[in-house]
Amino acid sequence: MSTVTASTSSSLAASLRRLYFVRFGFALVWAGLLAATASGLGPVSVALLVLYPLFDGVAAIVDARSSKATGPALGLYANIAISWATAAGLAFAAGSGIPAVLRVWGAWAVVSGLLQLAVGVIRRSLGGGHWPMIISGAISTVAGTSFVLQAAQEGASLVSLAGYATLGGLFFLASALRLGRVTR
Repeated sequence: MSTVTASTSSSLAASLRRLYFVRFGFALVWAGLLAATASGLGPVSVALLVLYPLFDGVAAIVDARSSKATGPALGLYANIAISWATAAGLAFAAGSGIPAVLRVWGAWAVVSGLLQLAVGVIRRSLGGGHWPMIISGAISTVAGTSFVLQAAQEGASLVSLAGYATLGGLFFLASALRLGRVTR
């Protein structure tokens, strides 16, 4: 690996590591707040539901800017668009009830999970720091399907979304810790 490539890789790893720590913290705080308000669709829970994909889109922008030197970030740009469209979709779905919210969230989890899986596979050469993201993308795809199926059941709840965010946050933490090896 050339010095320029090694330097670029190390710089990207450091930037992603910081971003992943922020995403971990955000996910845990968000999950706790949603769990506390998940009994219904009130103003706070709806605001939280819309905030999560908006934050995901902003994080993808930061990621794409950090990754410019390593090649095109098409998957990240797609994630930005999908996340922000999801935020709007969740705002509208909240007016129809929890099942509609779960369907929109589930569709987003499937699509963004597939995109995360693809970006993780492309970045797997960054010292193994993206294996947790690859696994997380696959789990997100399965979880998204389960949210859509939950929407058809009586008594559908938002609590499972808090668990989903917590697990996703833990995968971001794992990636951040693994990327720490690349930055040393």
